[in-house]
Amino acid sequence: MDSVGEEESDPIRLKSVKNNKTFTVPRNYRFGSCRSVREFEKLNRIGEGTYGIVYRARDTKSDEIVALKKVRMDKEKDGIPISSLREITLLLRLRHPNIVELKEVVVGSQLESLFLVMCYCEQDLASLLENMQTPFSEAQGPEGVQSVDDRQRLCEDRYRAPELLLGTKTQTTALDMWAVGCILAELLAHKPLLPGTSEIQQVDLIVQLLGTPNENIWPGFSQLPLIGQYSLRKQPYNNLKNKFTWLSDAGHRLLNLLFMYNPQRRATAKDCLESSYFKEKPLPCEPELMPTFPHHRNKRAAPLAESHSKRSKV
Repeated sequence: MDSVGEEESDPIRLKSVKNNKTFTVPRNYRFGSCRSVREFEKLNRIGEGTYGIVYRARDTKSDEIVALKKVRMDKEKDGIPISSLREITLLLRLRHPNIVELKEVVVGSQLESLFLVMCYCEQDLASLLENMQTPFSEAQGPEGVQSVDDRQRLCEDRYRAPELLLGTKTQTTALDMWAVGCILAELLAHKPLLPGTSEIQQVDLIVQLLGTPNENIWPGFSQLPLIGQYSLRKQPYNNLKNKFTWLSDAGHRLLNLLFMYNPQRRATAKDCLESSYFKEKPLPCEPELMPTFPHHRNKRAAPLAESHSKRSKV
């Protein structure tokens, strides 16, 4: 197992905005009020998202197992990426049983070394779907919809809405509600609904499922910045009902509301919670009655973690 440590770095030098003079940051001030990432022991790598790599790690002060996410800074010349700042700000504000907790932000010895210390989750949706013998039931699927409300913008990461793929400059909670629809559909179908490997394929899969958008159903669609980069197939049909033949009428209405092309007409979290789908049988499962599963993710990573005996750089 490795320590999440970094080599000693050269002194940090900054330029004052008051007198334009350069000064050296004292070593005891270089971390500010943040803890050092050296206080965490890396156990294994558990994933990689759009904005960074995630490790399972041990807090050497409290002995707690946490998820340590290194913020990706590959091409940043002007400080922390705005996407990371948005995520950090929101997660520090949010406290909800269904939202992963951001405990603190820790730093490395370099200015670009930034890590998020998050509550460690034993499972992720991808590994569950890969290893489950049977899919989630209809009663177990809806539990996560309560996690988003109209004041919050969360990370849509894999489940990108069509307006985002087409270059919209306006980001609202409608992006998250599209992601909620994708996750609910994935839980019901036991496989990804729109498994595109590129932005072009992702847009094409959306059109195959929902039909070709137009100005009538999505005002402003033709003016989106990246619309000229796509040649959309002519597909006039909504195929959600064919995709989920076993779902009730209320379930189909909910999915259709979540997959509205027009973000302004897309369902909000409040709309979803008031949906008749959640009031018909089978009723949503109580959290304590949800099934539990082995830690497949750690079993795959354990041999890799044990093979290292030296300290390594994250």
